[in-house]
Amino acid sequence: MQSSLPSVGFGHVRFGHVRFGRIHAHALTFDEALQAIEELCARGEGGYVVTPNVDHVVLAERDEALVQAYARSSLSLVDGKPLVWLSQAMGTPLPEKISGSDLCRPLIERAAAKGLAVFFLGAKDGVAQRAADVLLQEHPSLRVAGVFSPPLGFDRDEGKNAEVVHRIREANPALVLVALGAPKQELWMAQHKDVLAPAVLLGIGGTLDFIAGEVQRAPRWMSDAGLEWLYRLGQEPRRMAGRYLVRDRAFAAIALRAILSHRARSN
Repeated sequence: MQSSLPSVGFGHVRFGHVRFGRIHAHALTFDEALQAIEELCARGEGGYVVTPNVDHVVLAERDEALVQAYARSSLSLVDGKPLVWLSQAMGTPLPEKISGSDLCRPLIERAAAKGLAVFFLGAKDGVAQRAADVLLQEHPSLRVAGVFSPPLGFDRDEGKNAEVVHRIREANPALVLVALGAPKQELWMAQHKDVLAPAVLLGIGGTLDFIAGEVQRAPRWMSDAGLEWLYRLGQEPRRMAGRYLVRDRAFAAIALRAILSHRARSN
């Protein structure tokens, strides 16, 4: 695997990484990812976890701050079949797709069993609370440290942002589920990881909407076939058309460049 970034290690196991354009993903299985996040919490040093997908790869081509946020992350887990397929075409196959939405419930189960307090940050007003309530019904022993859906644009307002940070610090969670959407959540986690330590931050995008029943996830077969984007486009055409049908078309050129670059290095 490419070596421009250090490998990540947990326990006695080291994991390499694959680079997609200007960002990367670590080569872990789903179970290894769960264990890695649990160990991050146990270390008590803080940190944050990102979940790259096609859109992140495209955004990173022109967003230096996002590139740096990825470089500073503790763990990067591939979210999307297209990136798994690209890693295979590059000859550096990632074990499997590991999305934040798939991780959330198994991670909550582990948190409940270990007594790890969880803070829910993001989503629309009321949605995060409904998601937390659903997870509490599933795992009554879950320790919910706090729930907060900050107002739109809070990250650009020093006072409002300080309030969010204060709420989380006062709640003293082990894990913060950050549902602010990309690239906001990645940039926010990178900016605040030190002040929020020892909490571990996990970017989960629209996962709280899924759990709360606000938005329906694609059927498993569509997700496995790499068609989750099509399902979401059908559900929210106005919001998603610009992303999937316009911006993310640039991924094809990035993918081709990555494959050719890998072949050139191999020869």
